[in-house]
Amino acid sequence: MPINPLYRGALLIILSEFFLVLSGMLIKQLSGELPTEVIVLARNLFALLLILPWLYSVGLHRIYTQNLHLHFARAAVGVTAMMCLYYAWGNLPLAEAALIKQTAPFFVPLIALFWLGERIGNRVKTAIFIGFCGVFLILNPTDQTINIAVLIALFGAILGALAKVIVRRMSISESPQQVVFYFAFFSTVLAFVPAMLNWVTPSLAACGWLLCVAITSTIAQLLLSKGYGLAPAGQLGPYTYSSVVFAALLGWLFWQEVLDLNSIIGVVLTISAGILSAVSRKNKQSKADN
Repeated sequence: MPINPLYRGALLIILSEFFLVLSGMLIKQLSGELPTEVIVLARNLFALLLILPWLYSVGLHRIYTQNLHLHFARAAVGVTAMMCLYYAWGNLPLAEAALIKQTAPFFVPLIALFWLGERIGNRVKTAIFIGFCGVFLILNPTDQTINIAVLIALFGAILGALAKVIVRRMSISESPQQVVFYFAFFSTVLAFVPAMLNWVTPSLAACGWLLCVAITSTIAQLLLSKGYGLAPAGQLGPYTYSSVVFAALLGWLFWQEVLDLNSIIGVVLTISAGILSAVSRKNKQSKADN
């Protein structure tokens, strides 16, 4: 008996989020030895090297484009978001870093509204408000200081949302292969200068861990792409929050990280908002299909 595509897609999304958290754990371990800029350069360089054999086999004509400016803009935004995310993995509890990364969907409708003219439904507006309340609690502004790493992670989530909107704009004329190649290429180029300015030569062991970061990140992206190819994004969206659960468990197991009450409430609110937003998009898509 064949497995329902939705169940298969959900399983792939959960596995993708698990490998994403594994990547975050590796980055957290490496952050004590290497600057974030060096880790980002290594991750993109390894990704580019993995793509080159494919490019050789299919030929250069497959990546010809007239939209280099959009690819460069996407890479510039994306690599900056990656630096913010990697900094967050290294300087926040795993669960907080994973959760703040998942706030990007709340910013996508806002950016799409102003750039692409896409309307925002009332339920999505409510979800965005609830999500921001959750982030507000995680920021814990009633404390004497606000963790700068949280602000950097939140800025990275905003940039990640902008990158998604750019990809949506490019999908009109660009193939996924073009998007993947040019992101890897331009991100490597853009990450080179900040890495050189903060260069620390990795040890042999660190090189092995950096390769593992590239592998786990690549596996996560492949599983994510495959999963979203099996079922609508609105149905699979809630499963992306499994990364928060994985991060909380692994952070507690390896680093004895425990979230305070404000952060726990913020996590619950943000996940609830994400599920509400995903369900709203699913219902909107169903009505459009009918």
